[in-house]
Amino acid sequence: MRYRLDLVLRPAEGALLRVIGMAERRGFSPCAIHGAPDADDQGRWHLQLEVEGSRPAETLCRQLEKVYDCESVQATVLPLEAAA
Repeated sequence: MRYRLDLVLRPAEGALLRVIGMAERRGFSPCAIHGAPDADDQGRWHLQLEVEGSRPAETLCRQLEKVYDCESVQATVLPLEAAA
């Protein structure tokens, strides 16, 4: 199943790599990443990460919340098939 996660990251070296690595270690394959720094939000990165995997996405959300550079993960994770 495919999921879209909305994340806010601190602008730190390696932050994106830590998020992608966490997704892969939890059994999810990153499919797409969209986002950019937001000057109005102290340069924080607002990202949409699309992942595919057979595990529940809540597992990944709980783990990403523990990543130091990750300030927030959207609480509601919707399968992309249902959102379309």
